[in-house]
Amino acid sequence: MADIDDIFAHVPRRTASKWSKNGPGDLEDLAKATAAAKEEAEDRVFAAQKSKALMDQKIREFKISHSLVVLFFLWVAYTQLVGVYLFTRGFLLTRKVLEEKSECKISPLGLEAYLGEPGTGCWHHKTFDKAVIVIIDALRYDFTVPQVDADGVPSTEHYHNNFKTPYEIAIKNPENAFLVPFIADPPTTTLQRLKGLTTGTLPTFMDAGSNFAGTAIDEDNLIDQLNRTGKKIAFMGDDTWTALFPGYFDIEHPYESLNVWDLHTVDEGVLTHMFPLLHPDNSSSWDVMIGHFLGVDHAGHRYGPDHPAMAAKQKQMDVFVQDLIKAVDDDTLVVIMGDHGMDPKGDHGGESQLELEAALWMYSRKGVFGRVPGFEVPPKNAEERSVAQIDLVPTLALLLGLPIPYNNLGGPIPEAFIGPDGDKWDNLAKVGRLTSSQIENYQKSYTGARNDDSIAETRTTKLWREAEEKLKVDQMQTTPDAWRATYETFLNHQKETLHVCKDLWARFDLTSMLLGIITLVSSVVSILIFGRGISGDLKELTGWFAGRCFAGTAIGGLAGYGFHFSGITEQGELKLALFGSAAGGLLAFFISTTSIYRRLQHLFPTSIFSIMALLFTVLQGVMFAANSFTIWEDRILTFFLTSFGAVAFCYSFRQEDPAMRTLGASQSIIFMVLTRVASFSRLCREEQMPYCESTYYASATSSVSSPFSLILLYFIALAFPPIVKSYYTGTKSYEGPAQLYIGLALQLGLFFNALYWTLDSADNGEWIDIPTASLKRAKHTIAQVVLGLAFVAGNVFFAWAQPCLNIQIEESSPSADDEKTTDKPSQAATATTAATATTPSRSMIILGYANLHGSRSFLLPVSWYLGLALLQKPLGGASMAALLWQILALLEIIDSNGLSDSPIGPVILAMLGSSYFFSTGHQATLSSIQWESVFIPTDVIRQPWSGLLFAASEGGWVDG
Repeated sequence: MADIDDIFAHVPRRTASKWSKNGPGDLEDLAKATAAAKEEAEDRVFAAQKSKALMDQKIREFKISHSLVVLFFLWVAYTQLVGVYLFTRGFLLTRKVLEEKSECKISPLGLEAYLGEPGTGCWHHKTFDKAVIVIIDALRYDFTVPQVDADGVPSTEHYHNNFKTPYEIAIKNPENAFLVPFIADPPTTTLQRLKGLTTGTLPTFMDAGSNFAGTAIDEDNLIDQLNRTGKKIAFMGDDTWTALFPGYFDIEHPYESLNVWDLHTVDEGVLTHMFPLLHPDNSSSWDVMIGHFLGVDHAGHRYGPDHPAMAAKQKQMDVFVQDLIKAVDDDTLVVIMGDHGMDPKGDHGGESQLELEAALWMYSRKGVFGRVPGFEVPPKNAEERSVAQIDLVPTLALLLGLPIPYNNLGGPIPEAFIGPDGDKWDNLAKVGRLTSSQIENYQKSYTGARNDDSIAETRTTKLWREAEEKLKVDQMQTTPDAWRATYETFLNHQKETLHVCKDLWARFDLTSMLLGIITLVSSVVSILIFGRGISGDLKELTGWFAGRCFAGTAIGGLAGYGFHFSGITEQGELKLALFGSAAGGLLAFFISTTSIYRRLQHLFPTSIFSIMALLFTVLQGVMFAANSFTIWEDRILTFFLTSFGAVAFCYSFRQEDPAMRTLGASQSIIFMVLTRVASFSRLCREEQMPYCESTYYASATSSVSSPFSLILLYFIALAFPPIVKSYYTGTKSYEGPAQLYIGLALQLGLFFNALYWTLDSADNGEWIDIPTASLKRAKHTIAQVVLGLAFVAGNVFFAWAQPCLNIQIEESSPSADDEKTTDKPSQAATATTAATATTPSRSMIILGYANLHGSRSFLLPVSWYLGLALLQKPLGGASMAALLWQILALLEIIDSNGLSDSPIGPVILAMLGSSYFFSTGHQATLSSIQWESVFIPTDVIRQPWSGLLFAASEGGWVDG
């Protein structure tokens, strides 16, 4: 800031000279004027300094108060994170992994057992030197057995009566092969099934999340046992194997597995590399060969099982099996199996029985297999007879002379050990005893690792002792019936142990869940009190609350950590410390509110919309405690949204302004109609049958879209932009960037969206004679253009876009101006220059001023909608248009009824997101996940883009 002398120096020199030529009186006047000017300048400087000091003080106060508010809300976020952590620790179950491994020289039976060498068999004489293990992904059991209708006519579905060879050989040569239903343990994601097929253990729900980020298996498994006994392993197929077993394979040819639109690359790769290795000249290069085909699974995901592509894949696998059994020798075991099944539309997660029923076929050129009495032919279905997938682990281990993996819970498959005549019960009893003894050892180790007697004290230990005592008696009788009774006793022990472990790993930690719920509810109450329950300015209270809450958090955390050592509870110190810290802070907050009780006001809602907001929130939270409400969540949300629309319609008639009354009522009707229309787009979950009919795909057994949904996309491309435009023109906001976003970009993007899905349907249905490569290239180009327009150009343009305004300046006579001012729209702001009665006035009209911020902000979800709609199936994209329209209607309802300060707006917006989760073809099940969205713009997985595309597809319904 300039000093006083500098200011005074700017007095014009001509004035000073003029005064100096006059007499002494003028000089005296000059001095007074100079002094006055200097004093005035000093006053201005002082005022400026004082103003700056006040401004600096206000800035400091704002920063301090802002920091305190941030700290307080960080504390609130901390308590909520603690609540979520505690709840998920009790709800999301995990299984403790033991590091122990079985040894060839250490039998679970001790010194009395047979102890051999890897060459002859470790715990049991081996039956085969080599094995070819083939996984046909998603090979459902009914794909492998003849299917006829009620009149005895062969089934005409594309997925039946194509894969015939395994069944025919099992019927004609029962000593050479057997075919049984092979039941998977959910979740039926491929990675979890491979873990079960190699370790013999059970998955938990949390394991499903690792299906797409597999890490090496660190517990005992068949692949590790093969390596430890010096076996050479060759692998080709699904690259999940190399993620689980890095460095284990002597020969490996992995192929990327997640591109569910690619039906042939992996399968052709397996066929290319497998048969040369089966040639006698290459027999010394491998002992165990593993091939994993994906074509059947991908055909199901892409088209559904009832599609010609599925029939073609099954026939290809049938020819492969015929060629395989011709290429192997007598000492080679052939295993053909599915890792899981698929539901009627080709997906799998573990919710339905069809997803759990895979097929297992074992073949040998030498006749070593047999049949369990009463099951001389392959079962028609799993209800007649089945084996668990974990039973494959001890079966393969004993047939190949390997130790049974330490963590195994499966039992030997009877057909593999009972002999061609079905009378070797003594052999079956011996392998059953070996397996039970290993399971008993694992059970004891697991109990010790958990410091938990819940397993050891169950009936399993008693069954083990009974089986051992019965063995001693039956060994003296040596009759088939006695050996059979002994085997059944060990079998009962295995089944009971499996039942106990399933119960243990499905047991929720109710204490942790309760602590988490208490913490979350208390945190929500605290933020409600802070935000709405205290009258007056909260500025001076924020720091006071923050200090007390942080102090309570620290004290509570120390108290919780110390409580762990009291021995009163078995909860871990981390859980207790976290809960103690959250509880201490919350308790400090609630105690602090008693000091300001005079400023507290009631939190209970008084208006009908506030009551609805509270009721909807509470009901949606507690309905997850009831199984039926969880299953029918989509219908319940539709009811809630329709109820809101009906109440808003009635409430609109209370408005005095006819325009607002009409606007509120009409938008309420639109809101209810759209809610109902969106509910027609649905994908039913297994538990909703037979009271639900899926409409999201062309049929219940298909994963492709119907032609109607394609027509709907073109209709939306024409009709939806004018609908959005009508809401902008209602507030005079269809100006500036809105015209480019809505009038051009939105319509162009929607047309490209419809064109993409038309080409995709043409590709799936082979409508047009265009090479597949060219069609894919065109699809990917269009998809990349749409995604670039939505997420790149849209975001950049939005960041630099001006408000949706149009400023007009008009000149008119005073009378005309007055008339214009009277008639101008309410949505325009006007400024008029001063004018005399005879001079023209100038008017500035600002169109779009009434919705200055909202009109610009809404352009971003409009832009994102383009990309998110592309990542949904056609009917999902149409549903997202309805969502955007419904959000606009909701905004008009809120504005016309004066509900800006009511919590009903955010609550209904959240419920719209939940409702459109179901309308876009999703359910709260693993099988409804739409993995194929990752491959819309490309053929390969590229991180992090593929992950972002998947997240956008699954979470696109939160666009609003």
